[in-house]
Amino acid sequence: MADEAAHADPAAVLKLATWLSPAFPVGAFAWSHGLEACIAEGWVRNGTDTEDWIAFLLQAGSGWNDLVLFAAAFRASDNPEELAGIAELASVLAGSSERRLETLSLGQAFAEAVAPWENAAPAAPYPVAVAFTAARGDVPLGPALVAYAHAFAGSLLGAATRLVPLGQREAMRILNGLEPVILRVVTLAKASTLDDLGSAAIASDIAAMRHETLRTRLFRS
Repeated sequence: MADEAAHADPAAVLKLATWLSPAFPVGAFAWSHGLEACIAEGWVRNGTDTEDWIAFLLQAGSGWNDLVLFAAAFRASDNPEELAGIAELASVLAGSSERRLETLSLGQAFAEAVAPWENAAPAAPYPVAVAFTAARGDVPLGPALVAYAHAFAGSLLGAATRLVPLGQREAMRILNGLEPVILRVVTLAKASTLDDLGSAAIASDIAAMRHETLRTRLFRS
């Protein structure tokens, strides 16, 4: 992956950094991916809990599935029929109505925001839309997966920083601790197929469903 990144077109890497920047207008700040309910239930109480929760999602939960779907969509970017099937699968894999709304809303917002780059991203679940755009933008798969995984972790960490709450220094400690996890899952996801989809993060799915009935909510999921 280091060689792949070293030989990537700097202009392509610059585009990738923009598309997955927290400032890119997809509205990711409005979604907690069920983390708000986890904290309300007392399952995530501090920085260590937060790091463990995000790491598990990346290795065996929705984060992992997103990366597998991303890799598959990247490879299918020139095959509209296959890409449509992957998009449908991504939508079906969402474990609750809020999770489904989250991935579809982020994907739609991304497709609209990326229009100035003329990559014609499809209105599809978020990992599919980003993967298609990266492939069409000549961004190598490895760096694209790293950026997506980092953005996934960063978005959840941003929610936890407000909700646990965590200080900025603790948040950076967590992000640093997640780096080996991100690199490891990206290596696996890069070589994955759709047969590698699967989740063991049952508590996360339960939290996503319970979030729908929380009396007080700051986030949409």
